[in-house]
Amino acid sequence: MLCLGIESSCDETGLALVRDGKFIAEKLASQVDVHALFGGVVPEIASREHLRALPALYNELMQEQSLTADDIDVVAVARGPGLQGCLLMGLNFAKGLALSTGATLIGVNHLWAHLTAAGLEQDLQYPSLGLLVSGGHTHIYLIKSSSEFILLGRTLDDAAGEAFDKTAKLLNIPYPGGKIVDDLGRAGNPNRKMFPTPYIKNDNLDFSFSGLKTAVALYVQANPELRLSTMGIPDPETEDQEIVKRRNDMFASFNYSVAKTLSVKTVRALERNKGVKSLIVAGGVAANSVVRTVMAEVARKFSIPLVLPSPKFCTDNGAMIAFSGYLLAKEGFRHSFDLEAIPRGRVVPEDWTRVAEM
Repeated sequence: MLCLGIESSCDETGLALVRDGKFIAEKLASQVDVHALFGGVVPEIASREHLRALPALYNELMQEQSLTADDIDVVAVARGPGLQGCLLMGLNFAKGLALSTGATLIGVNHLWAHLTAAGLEQDLQYPSLGLLVSGGHTHIYLIKSSSEFILLGRTLDDAAGEAFDKTAKLLNIPYPGGKIVDDLGRAGNPNRKMFPTPYIKNDNLDFSFSGLKTAVALYVQANPELRLSTMGIPDPETEDQEIVKRRNDMFASFNYSVAKTLSVKTVRALERNKGVKSLIVAGGVAANSVVRTVMAEVARKFSIPLVLPSPKFCTDNGAMIAFSGYLLAKEGFRHSFDLEAIPRGRVVPEDWTRVAEM
């Protein structure tokens, strides 16, 4: 079964091919340079960029693999959550392709796809506990199968990824700043009392990083010398070394606070869900070095394997959509052409039609 995956939920246009669950190839167009000028994603610009990129990426992908549209058995597309205009670009492209070829159409939950992405490189075991840590979402799921995800905890306001990008912006570090914060933090020494571990003095599994974001803003306000004079990436060769050290220590402390908060809630979830066979951590923030280290410690504590996608499959990509679509199609799920895009803030419905397993 050959599955084409299409990702256009935010600022990455991704197309990928998966055959019988095995990754074949992908094409990815990033809009980072465009949106960096504005310090964040501009939805209208993002939609237009998807419209421009999709046909070209599709043609390149198929030509390089010596394939035609008629070779595609399943067209999987991210149908939400995301920016509605962006989702519609991918959704309309997918519908047109499926309609013209007779391929099965599958709408994929973008969040679920992040968590199943690890299956591109290793076997997934169910049930698993899934921690999704992305730019817009910090969620915990009990994953019983490729089509059964039970939400245990969710983002209440700012997600972890948003906190990273906003922290970087406060220092005049360009969007997206999460990777830069991680890289610079590796050169620093964390002060575990510098920032709070937010929203952990409760008994639920939800997340709120707004308090951490506020704490960082107050710290930068009190220490304005840490802020770059112009937007850019810090250059340790030209800056005062004491300021470089203090800024790196601040980033190391921030990384620790995020990772510690995630670990507290993950441990709580594992204690309440005995018998899970693995811990899956996915999403853009799952590429963060401190998060990966702390989550490995959590998994060891419960004597279960930690399942992580490689960094290239942590951020938004077409391969995760293709693989999730393949798993759903294999179970016999499909969508009709009235498939809707689901913007952020709405629950993605499980509104498939089920036929005989493919």
